[in-house]
Amino acid sequence: MRRNAGLFVAISLLSGSGSSAMSLVAGIWILDLTGSTSLAALAGLCVYAPVLVGPWLGGLLDRAPRRPLVIVVNLLLAAVLLALFAVRGPEQTWLLFAVSATYGLSYVLIDAGETALLPSALPPADLGDVNGWRSSAQEGMKLVAPLAGAGLYAWQGGHAVAVLSAAMPVLVAVLYAAVRLNRTPPEQPTRQQRGLRAGLAVLSGQRATRVPVALAAAAIAMSGFSTAAVYAVVTTDLGLPTTFLGVLGSAQGAGSIAGGLIVGRLLTRRGPVGVGVAGTVLFAVGCLARCLPWWPAAVVGAVVAGIGLPWTLVAAVTAVQTHTPTALLGRVAATANSVMFGPITLAIPLGAVAVQLGGRPPLIAAAVFCLAAAVAASHRPRGQWNADEAPHRTAVPRQTTG
Repeated sequence: MRRNAGLFVAISLLSGSGSSAMSLVAGIWILDLTGSTSLAALAGLCVYAPVLVGPWLGGLLDRAPRRPLVIVVNLLLAAVLLALFAVRGPEQTWLLFAVSATYGLSYVLIDAGETALLPSALPPADLGDVNGWRSSAQEGMKLVAPLAGAGLYAWQGGHAVAVLSAAMPVLVAVLYAAVRLNRTPPEQPTRQQRGLRAGLAVLSGQRATRVPVALAAAAIAMSGFSTAAVYAVVTTDLGLPTTFLGVLGSAQGAGSIAGGLIVGRLLTRRGPVGVGVAGTVLFAVGCLARCLPWWPAAVVGAVVAGIGLPWTLVAAVTAVQTHTPTALLGRVAATANSVMFGPITLAIPLGAVAVQLGGRPPLIAAAVFCLAAAVAASHRPRGQWNADEAPHRTAVPRQTTG
């Protein structure tokens, strides 16, 4: 277990560092080439847009061997990144958009693939801990990698960042090959289990997956909805310089790292539904704290929100891993990612409109929405038994190299 757990944490560190650095640098590079902030912002949209087709992409993971597919996707991503050497001027800007879209497609396949591989590499009781450690590793890279990538870009240019970012998925592919998987008889989805409806049916058909995924979707959507509001509170209501946003970002990242380290123990005691509810409530409290007219409260609110948001995500991922039949795990994981991250593409522009009312109203609205979701999730019809929350159990053979 320790060997596989260490490999998956290392995978999260490497993939997080490469993607975080390139995501920032792609926008800066486009801005330098074109002078257009709108075009630079579109690079981020290219990264998030593919999540909307996650249910269809996830089906590939249930039809093909999962580990070889994830390895191939990482190697193809490295090859596409090296294509950025052809960028010499504004005429090649389209290559940066293509690479951003490729990153988005790879995220969908790799995230769902890793979610599907973990139950074959770890005992069920350890999934929550390792998911939390992976979350902390990724959040840690979000604090370090963008700054390092921007510094390398300023020193040596975008091509150097492309080389560094391309090396990361190659190393990740090597680590995936080193993971020891359980040898289990291959399961093929039946005809009724194929297609988009199968993934949605598993997510919505049992409370154990439906509730944590819905809570994560609510919290993640409200994090996007409140982004513009945080900018307004800092610059207008608190009268602080825009650089203070960096302080809040670091505070939220520190909270996410701390939250990821302890969420596994909470999952063992409270289960995914309980942790999802707690995370959603904490995120709401963080939004309300940032409404207070005192800058230390904004910092504390960022830390609290940083703890709560990953709790909802880790709870949802762990619920999917432990309550989904093996044959459907790829498409269900990808569908869950679409449900959780798809709404943010609408929530961000809605938040940009709502901030015209001021910084605090959208934050209060986000908090109310999250608290309402937590209350609804906590309600359980009388007489409902725990059968729908018992994990999907399959035979767990002795671990061997796979």
